[in-house]
Amino acid sequence: MDEVGWQDSKQKEPQQSYMQPDGSFGTQAFLDGLDAIFNVGKARDQAEPYLQQALVDAENAGDDAGLLTVLNETMGFYRSQGRHQENMWMIQRAIELASRMRIEGSEAWTTTLINAATGLRAAKKYDQAEDLYRQALASAAKTLGPKDRRLAALHNNLSMLYSETDRPDQAEQELRQAMDILETSSTDPSRDLDLASTHTNLALLLMQRKDNPQALREAWDQARTALDIYRTGHLENSAHYASALAGFAQVCYMTGRFGQSADTYRRALAIIEDRYGKGSDYYQITKANLDQAQAAAEAAGDKDQSKQADEAASSQPKASSDRTPARNHSSDNDRHGSQPDIQGLDLAKAYWEQVGRPMLEERYPQYRGRIAVGLMGHGSDCYGFDDAISRDHDFGPGFCLWLTSEDYRAIGDQLQKDYEALPTEFMGFGSRTDSVRAKGADRRVGVFEIGAFFESLTGYRQAPPEGHPHEWLLLDEATLAAATNGRIFADPLGQMLATRQGFKAMPDDVRFCLISRRLGMIAQAGQYNLPRSLQRGDGAAAMLSINEFIKACASLIFLINNPLTVGYLPYYKWTFAALRRLSRRMATRLADLTEQLEDILRLASAACYGGQGFGEGGKGARPAAERVTELVESICARIVEELQAEGLTNSTETFLEWQRPYVEAHISSDDPVLHSI
Repeated sequence: MDEVGWQDSKQKEPQQSYMQPDGSFGTQAFLDGLDAIFNVGKARDQAEPYLQQALVDAENAGDDAGLLTVLNETMGFYRSQGRHQENMWMIQRAIELASRMRIEGSEAWTTTLINAATGLRAAKKYDQAEDLYRQALASAAKTLGPKDRRLAALHNNLSMLYSETDRPDQAEQELRQAMDILETSSTDPSRDLDLASTHTNLALLLMQRKDNPQALREAWDQARTALDIYRTGHLENSAHYASALAGFAQVCYMTGRFGQSADTYRRALAIIEDRYGKGSDYYQITKANLDQAQAAAEAAGDKDQSKQADEAASSQPKASSDRTPARNHSSDNDRHGSQPDIQGLDLAKAYWEQVGRPMLEERYPQYRGRIAVGLMGHGSDCYGFDDAISRDHDFGPGFCLWLTSEDYRAIGDQLQKDYEALPTEFMGFGSRTDSVRAKGADRRVGVFEIGAFFESLTGYRQAPPEGHPHEWLLLDEATLAAATNGRIFADPLGQMLATRQGFKAMPDDVRFCLISRRLGMIAQAGQYNLPRSLQRGDGAAAMLSINEFIKACASLIFLINNPLTVGYLPYYKWTFAALRRLSRRMATRLADLTEQLEDILRLASAACYGGQGFGEGGKGARPAAERVTELVESICARIVEELQAEGLTNSTETFLEWQRPYVEAHISSDDPVLHSI
């Protein structure tokens, strides 16, 4: 069955230590670094030393919350590698630490219980695992809503325990309960990754009833549905796709389609080897299944091959040559056949390491312990959202060198000349294609004085003081996102990291003020003006109301999760790319809203204009308009639940304008700029 556990999506450059300049442990930096290791497929070699160093750093910093995060990630890693004996110590440490922190009744406690239970279950310590799963269910009832997708994950994992301890009826009950939660909370079940995993798990469970033809037919349908979801949602790059393939392969085997089973196992095995390595339990089990299917196919001969080929064409994802690629390539970019499929941040890192650092060490040896290096600022590559389409401007080999004021006065001009003299071709890419807006004083790569770099982005050389809320409120979120994104590859003095961290550390009073403002706009645009505009038949006004509602909700999600931890919402072009990435993180608050917001956008044309001219048949606006208003109210109710969970309100009022006084009561400053009238 497909486990719901350690995530394989994270994004930032790994370093040996994430101790901050003030001696604290950088939890977000640690998570981002771990993401980067998995994104480049180096988990087998780099993940364990990285996790071990993080354990030391968090402990040395005395950061219990950070240490608990690292322990949770380490439990997941050891479990995925089949290193169960080593994992026992991590599980024990995590439970003891969480108990010592007295976090019972919190989401963090629930998460720790789930991860520990799953590790114990993988180690076949079923009694202990079941006890922790039961505790997790009790904790989840208090900390998670009835439609929270994490609750579905918990039922999914508990089902696996029941299945492995020969309790199929209870296992099926848990799985169907998980599926109900997911189907209820999903705005598009045809693209829902978690739902796909649950379909696979149910297929595997139903196959245990070998003598029941009806169960086997349903298993086939469930397994095919899972693969259809991956294909429809273009989710084949997910590590969980291997589980869906292996599940389908097992159904094929049980129903006598041995050749198709072997072919599908082979595809699953390639993904498993890439993600988890040959030493994992996952690989060994799948390899044994492949060998068994191959032997059965050879014994059966070719008599069923034509039938299997026809069924494979209708039930399996298309071959790689027909599949929609992960990134779209324009004809211009296709001319460079030698270019690797690499994102700008990774290209910048490689260019620095192979070209920039040798130059710096040769010509400026006395400064190499003083210069910060990385890539930050404007541009999709700095957010990690770039693809082949993005390469037509502001893309190519390049990085930033950040100097203190003193060092910049001493060597800045000459270092810039030496930077410009570096080879312009690298890894098959030609010279960087800078747009008109990214030249001269507005250049995005090269040599910068630290304060001047941040001033060019924000107007401030360093973050405004906490006691200057009016200055913070002048900085919109897109500006702050540009000043805090990207990666810092090296920072010997810690000054660059400290300055960036200052901009990430939005004062709580400012954050509560902005949360209040977003609640006001969500209520005004979505709950008040949108239905009135729809009633008037003013499609243009309704469309603009939807736009304001979506923007306010997107901003609220980032503010609720705290920019210090998750960063800021970038400018509109990358709003949903950022929301999707955030929603995939474990324990993200309001993660379920992203799909609902996209659903509203999909329905917007029909709701506002009746679908005319949009290929929807002109069937009238009413059904779509009703659905949009239902989604708006559902989102608002969900926001109130989260405000209550965060302790920001004790009111159940779902018209969000009336929630603002409760939120603003948490603002400690009397400065009128922070309070609504």
